[in-house]
Amino acid sequence: MAPKDPESWMWERARSMVDRADRLQRNFFHIAPPGGKRASWEPPVDIFETATELWILVALPGVPLETVQISVTDGVVQVSGQRALPKAFRRASVHRLEIPYGLFERLIQLPQGRFEPGEPRMVDGCVVLQFKKVG
Repeated sequence: MAPKDPESWMWERARSMVDRADRLQRNFFHIAPPGGKRASWEPPVDIFETATELWILVALPGVPLETVQISVTDGVVQVSGQRALPKAFRRASVHRLEIPYGLFERLIQLPQGRFEPGEPRMVDGCVVLQFKKVG
């Protein structure tokens, strides 16, 4: 991957910070769309880029891949679903609950360019999305 010029890097960094601030605000204030169920949390993601591919890892421990909905529309990857509390723990007393449960959704803006999505995989509790660069 070629080094980025300082101005592009600065704007990309600023956009990333605004995205993080938006996510924090949505999670804190729980802004719901009118008349419908909404996601209660956003899974964290890691994004890696090579000369020929883009990789997105979405942390979803305990969520079966077949229950995760993944779509790509207009350069935005949408990953959504639900992380359910295991049946064995539904009547247990909770001492600590740090891993989110419930409906989740994450929207991920792809970088500039054309990408061809591969088949999603689950590896070590992460949904792995591989995109080949096209053209």
